[in-house]
Amino acid sequence: MLYKLRALWSQSFGLPAPTLTEKNLPDQTGKVYLITGSNTGVGYQVASILYAHNAKVYVAARTESKALAAIDSIKEQHPKSQGKLEYLHLDLSDLSTIKASAEDFLSREDKLHWLDNNAGVMIPPQGSKGAQGMDLTYQTNILGPFLFTKLLLPILKRTAADEPKGTVRVSWAGSLAVVLQSPTNGVRWKKGADGKETLDDANSNTFTYGVSKAANYFFGTEFGKRYGVKDGVLHSSYNPGNLASDLQRHANDQYPAWARWLLQKLLLNPVIFGAYTEIYAGLSPDLTLDKDQGGYIIPWGRRGSVRSDLIAEATKENGEAKKLFDWCDEVTKEFA
Repeated sequence: MLYKLRALWSQSFGLPAPTLTEKNLPDQTGKVYLITGSNTGVGYQVASILYAHNAKVYVAARTESKALAAIDSIKEQHPKSQGKLEYLHLDLSDLSTIKASAEDFLSREDKLHWLDNNAGVMIPPQGSKGAQGMDLTYQTNILGPFLFTKLLLPILKRTAADEPKGTVRVSWAGSLAVVLQSPTNGVRWKKGADGKETLDDANSNTFTYGVSKAANYFFGTEFGKRYGVKDGVLHSSYNPGNLASDLQRHANDQYPAWARWLLQKLLLNPVIFGAYTEIYAGLSPDLTLDKDQGGYIIPWGRRGSVRSDLIAEATKENGEAKKLFDWCDEVTKEFA
C-alpha cells in the first residue's frame, strides 16, 4: 500500500516540466508514425505535434468520419506543415478486422518509425463485449494491440535496419492503474468454458481495466525480450498521466457530480501533457536500446518503474508476462 501511495504522489503531483514538447522537437521530415486512437484525446495531440513537425502520421481509428474530422482539424491548425495525415481503419475490438488493417498499412508504406499503441477503453459499462464475445476491455486493450503489433513487426524490423540504433520504437499505453488497480502479479486467470485457462473477467470493470494496463506493461517487456534487441526496435510502456480526456467518459458516468468536480480540480491535467509523455517514449534521444528496453515512462516524460511483483513477473523465465504473451498468441492465431 505504501508503494501505491508513493506512486500516486510521484506520478500525479509536483511533476517536473516536460523535456520534449512541440517547442523543441526536431524536424520529422521523412518519418512515418502510426498512432492508434488518434482521432481524439491524447492521440490527437500526439498526431498534431508530429504533423506540425512535418512527419507522415497515420490516424488509426475505428470511425472514419471522426478520424477525417480530426485530420481536417489538425491541418487547419498547422497550415504550413509539409507533413501528411492519413486515415487507417482500425477496430481493436474486432479481431477479425485487424489483419486487413495491418495489410492496408503495409500496402501503403515501406517503413514505420514509431507504433504508438495509444488507443483503449476505460471502464465501459459492465458486461460490454467485443466482436468475438470476450470482455470489451480485454479485446480492445490487450488482444487487439497485441495482434496488430505482431503483424507490423516485419516492417518495424526492416525500418530499424536503416535507422540509428534505438530510434524505431513501439510504445504501449499503461496508466496509474498498472500500480493501483492491477491484482498481485498483474493478471488473474480462470478456467474457460473449454476447460482452458483464460483471463479472469468476473470482477468489476475497474479490475479488468487494471489488468489490461498491467498487460500493456508486460507487452513492453516481453516484446522487448523476444523482438527488441534482435530486431533493433525499442519497446516500452508509459503512464501518460492523469488527464481530462475522452477516455474518462464512461468512468465519469459512475461518479457523482461532486466527485467529478473534485477529480477535475485536484487530479486531472490538460490532455497535451499526456502527449508530451508519449512523445518522450517514442522520440526522446535520452532513451536507448541497451538501457531502456522494456522500460516504463511516467509523466511528463521520464524514466519510472512499477510494483516489484510486476517487475518480477516480467523478468522471470516463466512469469506472467510470458504466460500472457503465449495466451494472446493462442487466442489470436486464427486471425493472423
